[in-house]
Amino acid sequence: MKKTGFFHRSELAEVLWSFRQEFIVVGIFSMVANLLMLAPTMYMLQIFDRVMASRSDLTLIVMSLITLFLFLVMAFAEWMRSRVLVHAGVRLDGVLGTRVFNASFEARLGQTGASVARAFSDLIQIRQFLTGNGILAFFDIPWAPIYLAVLFFLHPVLGYAALVFAAIQGALAWFGHRHTVAPSEAASKATAESGMYLQSKLRNAEALESMGMVHNLRPHWKARHDKALELHGKAQALSHRISAWSKFIRYSQQSLALGLGALLVIDGQLSPGGMIAANVLMSRALAPIDMLVGTWRGFIGAKGAFERLESLLQAHPERDPALSRVAPQGSVTLRDVVATAPGRPMPILKGVSTSVQAGTVTVVLGPSGSGKSTLARCLMGIWPDVSGEMLLDGLPIDGWDRNELGPHLGYLPQDIELFEGTIAENIARFGKVEPEKVIAAARSTGLHEMILRFPKGYDTPIGEAGNLLSGGQRQRVGLARAVYGNPVLVVLDEPNANLDDVGEAALVQSVQQLKARGCTVFLVTHRPGILAVADRLLILQDGEVQADGPRDAILNALRAAQAAAQSPPPAAATGGLQPTTA
Repeated sequence: MKKTGFFHRSELAEVLWSFRQEFIVVGIFSMVANLLMLAPTMYMLQIFDRVMASRSDLTLIVMSLITLFLFLVMAFAEWMRSRVLVHAGVRLDGVLGTRVFNASFEARLGQTGASVARAFSDLIQIRQFLTGNGILAFFDIPWAPIYLAVLFFLHPVLGYAALVFAAIQGALAWFGHRHTVAPSEAASKATAESGMYLQSKLRNAEALESMGMVHNLRPHWKARHDKALELHGKAQALSHRISAWSKFIRYSQQSLALGLGALLVIDGQLSPGGMIAANVLMSRALAPIDMLVGTWRGFIGAKGAFERLESLLQAHPERDPALSRVAPQGSVTLRDVVATAPGRPMPILKGVSTSVQAGTVTVVLGPSGSGKSTLARCLMGIWPDVSGEMLLDGLPIDGWDRNELGPHLGYLPQDIELFEGTIAENIARFGKVEPEKVIAAARSTGLHEMILRFPKGYDTPIGEAGNLLSGGQRQRVGLARAVYGNPVLVVLDEPNANLDDVGEAALVQSVQQLKARGCTVFLVTHRPGILAVADRLLILQDGEVQADGPRDAILNALRAAQAAAQSPPPAAATGGLQPTTA
């Protein structure tokens, strides 16, 4: 929050406030355009009341030329204010684009349900409202009283009639907002849920088709789809009824205003030119209100987008760009780390503590569900609900700037996610592709020869999500990405899950090379073949550390405990004590 005088503005409000000069310019052009909107009225008055009475061609020509000039000035003012708003929208996107992008990813890591697409949709909605007819209606409506004043000047009855129609249109706008916003939001939410359900199933189309599950899932999707159609039908029916009433009021206003003017002409209280001018002037006076009615839903949508975006930026403030640290060495310390997740009554990790020196290979073991993958994410600083201390070189890992720290870290998650692009781009993390580093990373994972067999080598496109590669190939490309650029801390979560014997031998070689370069490696696995490269073992059981220490000491303790469990000594000889693991 930023403080200005007695007011506290959020980051988003402060950004919008920085555009006040553009809005002032738009307001000035709006003033010019709206004042010149009186030109048609004055022209009609002059035509009917002066030119037709005097039958003067010269007067007609002069009045027409003056009016055309005023129309050109009015068109220029409207074009300029639209141009200023468009440039302001582009600049708004430039100011907030990167900020919203980064905050969205942080929110996604925090499992808050936010997404990049939703945040950018909110930003686009705000930008479109600020550069569209909606904001122009707010600039035009303050000038409606001027038109009403001219109507009162022509005749008080016309002014009061305009006020009555304005009140009716305002009441219709209020009624429409009160009764259409909630149904429209419910329909949009139901449509989004139906779409998300379908997309989640399409991602697993092969399994669904092969096991004949498509037929079973179709009723579940159809129930959501039918609900969305029903809600949309109700919302559209109500919206169409309100739209029909709005047209009825608008057409009635135009006709009744003309009829009222004719009645005043018959009574001799108004000239024919005044009658025509009053009809045009009343339509112009009510046009901003009518436009406001039409854009009110856009305003409500932009207001909701502003509130969501404001909350997102407040929850994920921008990191200090001046913060810079020396390159890390790779020593890791965990102190009483507790990791939780929404919907789970018990923590996933329960007070995990360990200390690992730089250049050490630590293998993390434990049964499924013991918290190994959660520990891997905590080591990377990407698990949202965590307490305790996670230190890299004695400094909290979440205190680092991610753009600065990222090149020094390598991470291979269980679910390998590659991105549309070439093999080289994926290995290089979509940064600048340095061929020497890409080839070195591929060689260290035994991937180089395999890549050369592809039609375009390292420039081979892998398709969306790497779907042109096999599971083992994706895993090895992900491993090459993790070790790219000589990181100082590498966390590998089940890196050999999809590897054959050749791939696992390449993994062992890669870990040995990382260790030789002084890189700290955490390796989560179920397969014992990788233990040969371990310096330390960390064994988890139900989220707690069961054993932690040098590999040989832990293995000897486990063997001793297993042997003791298979042939327990007499209780009299041991005093009733049983051996425990380290």
